[in-house]
Amino acid sequence: MKQILLLTDFSENSKNAINYALQLYEKQKCIFYVLNTQKPERYTTSDLMLAGNKSVYDSLVKKTKQKLERYVKSLQNKFQIENHQFNTIVDYDSLTDAINQIIQAKNIELIVMGSNGATGAKEIVFGSNAIQVIRKVNCTTLVIPERFKFNKPKNILLPLDSEDSLSSKAFKELHKFVKWHKIKLHILRIQPNNNISKFKKKDTELIDNLLINTSFSYKGIHNIPIHYAVDSYLQTNNIDLITLLVQKESAFERFFGGSATKKISYNLRVPLLIYHSK
Repeated sequence: MKQILLLTDFSENSKNAINYALQLYEKQKCIFYVLNTQKPERYTTSDLMLAGNKSVYDSLVKKTKQKLERYVKSLQNKFQIENHQFNTIVDYDSLTDAINQIIQAKNIELIVMGSNGATGAKEIVFGSNAIQVIRKVNCTTLVIPERFKFNKPKNILLPLDSEDSLSSKAFKELHKFVKWHKIKLHILRIQPNNNISKFKKKDTELIDNLLINTSFSYKGIHNIPIHYAVDSYLQTNNIDLITLLVQKESAFERFFGGSATKKISYNLRVPLLIYHSK
């Protein structure tokens, strides 16, 4: 049974992401842990004094817990999927600390969250919370852009640069996802120079061994900036998901720290699936 952590702040953005996850995994047996975190510094001494004789639990946790349980009940009534079980968690801790604790305690395999939006044109569409989770939490993470509506994914794009390998554990996890959901995998090997042939040869050997009975396409591109290559591919192909293989922190920085690759996230309008090495 798959263990999935759903993050919510009760915003429409987070609810939309959860709706996406429930539909994506409707045919798979899952236990969903629905997490709401509250920062401890939001509550002052005066908040506790106003609670009177109530316990700290009642004043800080119970109300939020009840709200979360009502929300989960509405999900169960809406989707009515027998394969799905739900548990609610309220934590007064930093978001990433709370997530890391739950991952260890519940053997979480996937985190699902909505983007927390961009309030200005220069901000990354995924927002600071999603970026922090991807940076600080070593777990597969699915980020759903604002207002993105679920359609059964048929095509997923995997852009690769010279640091990425199809022999990594992260790629093997991606392959399991692709096979289960019967999605076509589009592999885009992007090189800043003309040295594409050696990567293509190695990739072809690995593909022949790994992608048996899997629908895929492979293209090698050189001398084109990665954000241009990805944007062009998205415009000419019906891609439903983008996935990245993050094998170490520096690998993540290549995609979100550098000015060129950051441009991918500026205009991204499909979900992003991040795989980490174990």
